[in-house]
Amino acid sequence: MSGELTITGAEVERYLREAIPPRDAVLAEMEAQAARRDIPIVGPVVGRFLYLLARMAGARRIFEFGSAIGYSTLWWAHAVGEAGEVFYTDHSPANREEAAKYFERAGVAGRIRQLTGDALASFAATTGDFDLIFCDLDKPSYPEVLRRSLPRLKPGGLLVADNVLWSGRVACPDETRETQAILEFNRAVYAHPGLFPAIVPLRDGLLVARKE
Repeated sequence: MSGELTITGAEVERYLREAIPPRDAVLAEMEAQAARRDIPIVGPVVGRFLYLLARMAGARRIFEFGSAIGYSTLWWAHAVGEAGEVFYTDHSPANREEAAKYFERAGVAGRIRQLTGDALASFAATTGDFDLIFCDLDKPSYPEVLRRSLPRLKPGGLLVADNVLWSGRVACPDETRETQAILEFNRAVYAHPGLFPAIVPLRDGLLVARKE
């Protein structure tokens, strides 16, 4: 469980994890590495949900803000199929190198465009629109991700964001930049007339919004 934030009760979390089938060898190794080294990942329960969202939306082009060792990227890459394209972003060259090895072993490297450096700058330098945009960046950047993403999200496309319940702190907010940014992001998404959002209280809270 190390590396995964969760607001779900321990018994429910255990049930959810035991209910899902085993992952393939590469995903299982990534989960073990995340637990051993305290690397933040969405985990297998959310990973399956991300895959389901992409498949249901028919997503073929996905941009991911914040990818670390590429765990969620790999779920997206499986979902988009051979003709799909997923954009990985991370500031760390070491993370990118580690992720590239996982992608090669999983047989999906050709579907993934790995970008190193500032994710917002990488997004600005990438052309075209997207079927799905995933936000899992540093929390103060969430409002800016929203502002930049919406013009390039296709009609009917999905905006997905992790950690939107922020370990429950959204209900009893503090004054930290991270908490305030999450609150601003959530308010802005729900207030936007061109989005239909819902927050799923899974793990640390997952926001899913469809562009109308």
